[in-house]
Amino acid sequence: MRSTTTLFRPVGQRELDLLREGGFREWPPRLPEQPIFYPVTNEAYAVQIARDWNTKDAANGNVGYVTRFEVRSASLSQFPVQVVGGSEHSEYWIPAERLDEFNREIVGTIEVIRQFTPDGEVPMGEEALG
Repeated sequence: MRSTTTLFRPVGQRELDLLREGGFREWPPRLPEQPIFYPVTNEAYAVQIARDWNTKDAANGNVGYVTRFEVRSASLSQFPVQVVGGSEHSEYWIPAERLDEFNREIVGTIEVIRQFTPDGEVPMGEEALG
């Protein structure tokens, strides 16, 4: 049995900036209009959101990033996987009030693995991270 589970999260520029401020070790608190934190279970779904939705959000820099991180598997067992479309659209719903608890279960750091702009994918490198 694996001791950690790999999760992904698509983010825009604002959330990436907050992640950077926190040393890529924890997710920032949710805003009042964000009652759920939803990491996704696969990279393809995270890419779809980052590429197709985040890049259309001018208020958030018209950029989308895909992040990857590890969470202790035992901590996820209390949150059922939610399928919100096709079978590849699976995610966890973490209530905002439990995000601090969830953050304590992250193992290592949160990595940025892909970046998208309206023109397509940007090769990863330090200069690519806004």
